[in-house]
Amino acid sequence: MNGLLLRSLFFTLVLLIGGAPSSAQLLSKKALSLDAAKRIAAAAEEFARNKQWNVAVAILDEGGNLLYFQRMDGVQIGSIDVAMRKAESAIKFKRPSKAFSDDVSSRPQLMVLPGALAFEGGLPIVHEGDVIGAIGVSGVTAEQDGMIAQAGLEGLSKLVSP
Repeated sequence: MNGLLLRSLFFTLVLLIGGAPSSAQLLSKKALSLDAAKRIAAAAEEFARNKQWNVAVAILDEGGNLLYFQRMDGVQIGSIDVAMRKAESAIKFKRPSKAFSDDVSSRPQLMVLPGALAFEGGLPIVHEGDVIGAIGVSGVTAEQDGMIAQAGLEGLSKLVSP
């Protein structure tokens, strides 16, 4: 028993003297709330509704997980997956999905890049320089989808502006 106690004390002393790091630093980051996601989607929907466009809107969190989704009446069901894939592309690569469509003619290998979708309408959601999520819109032309996604982001900027 004394031998076991001495070994335990010895290992404890070794760890305290420098065998293990004294503290680890954790990151502090902003996260997209469900309420913020709903407001982004509402701003996108309002813009689309004013143009009489029906779309699907997907909002993903910083890990690429679906946080909020809505599909306006009358939009084709194929737009469900497309909106989510546009958002996935924007979050995975931290850039608008349009960046891939702009480059695909000169770099056709982008068409097979896992997670990349070469259609406008997916935008990263950036707050204080950090990507905290993404929006994907589908239902009208790619250019119109991009305009709607941008309107959604502008809804967020109104939310967090001083």
